[in-house]
Amino acid sequence: MINEAILQMSYWEIIAALLSIFYISLAIKQNIWCWIAAFFSTLIYSILFFDATLLMSSFLNAYYLIMAIYGWYSWKIRNDYKDSNLKISTLNLSVNAKIIVVLSIISIVLGYYMTNYTNASYAYLDSTITIFSLVATYMMTKKILDNWIYWIIIDSAAIYLYFKKEFYVTSILFLIYTILAFLAYMEWKKEYKSYQEIDKS
Repeated sequence: MINEAILQMSYWEIIAALLSIFYISLAIKQNIWCWIAAFFSTLIYSILFFDATLLMSSFLNAYYLIMAIYGWYSWKIRNDYKDSNLKISTLNLSVNAKIIVVLSIISIVLGYYMTNYTNASYAYLDSTITIFSLVATYMMTKKILDNWIYWIIIDSAAIYLYFKKEFYVTSILFLIYTILAFLAYMEWKKEYKSYQEIDKS
């Protein structure tokens, strides 16, 4: 069954997956071109997920389109003015705890609605991944270090969701995402610590 699905998989899914890998790889290095790769990848995924009735995932990727544009603008405008260079920052434990509680409640409410009033598949899991991804994406546009921790958890959950919906290439992609998110966190954390050392000196 899996072999047949792989043989029949959409070339568009492969293209979207490759673009997504480019996106993460460039984002790790804080390369502004990551947002271009993100734009085209999410455009493709918006269509694929809608066709598979992963409605919240489709909505999420439509949101990614907007955030790709905003991310490009946010990083570029800061880079154009050295005195306002966008640097990596972080949130304290209290703020993160509040974010998690609020997003969890929203996810449950949305999951209930999607389960009872739409034909959405895996509505609670899909909704949770979507809601947390919305905030994690915004964090990335602001270069908030914590975004990568959120992505490690989000991507791990997405592996299961997309595997169950027979998006096998995408499931493998999210496994790669999880690994890259961990590497990105270490890379960004190293740079963040260098800022702190400079500020102390």
